[in-house]
Amino acid sequence: MTAELKCFKAYDVRGRLPDELNEDLAYRIGRAYATFLKPERVVVGRDIRHSSQQLCHALSDGLMAGGVDVFDLGLCGTEEIYFATFSEGFDGGIMVTASHNPIDYNGMKFVRQGSRPISGDDGLNVIRDLAAAGTFQEVLHSGTTSKIDLKAKYLEHLLGYVDRAALKPLKIVANPGNGCAGPIIDLLEKHLPCQFIKVHHQPDGSFPNGIPNPLLPENRAATAEAVIKHGADFGIAWDGDFDRCFLFDEKGGFIEGYYIVGLLAESFLQSKPGSRIIHDPRLTWNTIDIVQQGGGVPVMSKTGHAFIKARMREEDAVYGGEMSAHHYFKDFAYCDSGMIPWLLVYGLISASGKTPGQLVAERQAKFPASGEINRRVENPQLLFDLIRRRYSEGAVACDETDGISIEHRDWRFNLRSSNTEPVVRLNVESRANEALMQAKTEELLTLIGGS
Repeated sequence: MTAELKCFKAYDVRGRLPDELNEDLAYRIGRAYATFLKPERVVVGRDIRHSSQQLCHALSDGLMAGGVDVFDLGLCGTEEIYFATFSEGFDGGIMVTASHNPIDYNGMKFVRQGSRPISGDDGLNVIRDLAAAGTFQEVLHSGTTSKIDLKAKYLEHLLGYVDRAALKPLKIVANPGNGCAGPIIDLLEKHLPCQFIKVHHQPDGSFPNGIPNPLLPENRAATAEAVIKHGADFGIAWDGDFDRCFLFDEKGGFIEGYYIVGLLAESFLQSKPGSRIIHDPRLTWNTIDIVQQGGGVPVMSKTGHAFIKARMREEDAVYGGEMSAHHYFKDFAYCDSGMIPWLLVYGLISASGKTPGQLVAERQAKFPASGEINRRVENPQLLFDLIRRRYSEGAVACDETDGISIEHRDWRFNLRSSNTEPVVRLNVESRANEALMQAKTEELLTLIGGS
């Protein structure tokens, strides 16, 4: 692979500007997408980064040169591209975004008809190779470009997940991190009885308050402090393109995404008993326990949006969740959304009369978890071999669906290599024994080493 195409990853395009991604390459990616998929109509959109508009224009030029009619959503979230693609019957969609990557990065996310993902094993590598070659056949007619506004239709879809008449007038902290979620919150505000406390609200590609990535503990303080200061009922923070949302309880405490998966699974099973629920292998016991208690069927999938979405379609699952705050919904074309989860939680709080902390406290005590811990190591394969030898003896179960999952009677862990970064990721959980979970986490980290 040439140096300029290092930006092609397992699921998307992401690279440093201008050496790994630039307008010339964006044009060729548009041509390559058109050549590979042969679409007639494609919707495009972009995040708030300063480079996104130029890259989106170049991408659109490439698509049009390949005979594609381009429909431009302008500034939007990734899920708005998903929504537009499936709701309007487009042949594909492309979002220009680098999500939570550093400020000098940008990228693209791709879907085909029906908002099905295009990843490395089903077309993205073909697009990469076509873009690298840069030789394309002439087309008889160039495509056209036009603006499109689907905000009203998108909002109507989002609001369909809650009974607005039953919602309580809660106080909610909303922190888009100066990303793309702010305009959607402003529009939703007109239809909801809540009061939003807006933090880092205005879209700003210079990211004056840091790159929006609430998965990093150091990025959570602003949301937590606002919850405490204003006496809010809960808080929400998003990444830059808001395909993930992160929730904070009434005391400003960060709620691990793992417990939100269980909460949403329980909610869906109350209205759709017997449904299949997809989960990833990193942390599983709480989700499996909740789904089985609710009469549902838990189904494990390899980590990653392309794998989860494919498995959801295979199983006809109503919901799928990853502890990394990606939540997938059958009624959203099996795609992930950063708006639907918090709306559902808002509905749960209103219906139950419980605080967010109360909703998850029992589950946190029953299945305490370490949260995901990342380490850079010299040789991941040697490490996996060592871990396998050390912990397989006496194990109740060993699974290699994604990395290594080893389960003992009272505790389990998953260790996997990241699909997107040069790190290994560790998750540990136990059965109602936080001290055991902490001890095993420290034991494993000592063995892993790294930085």
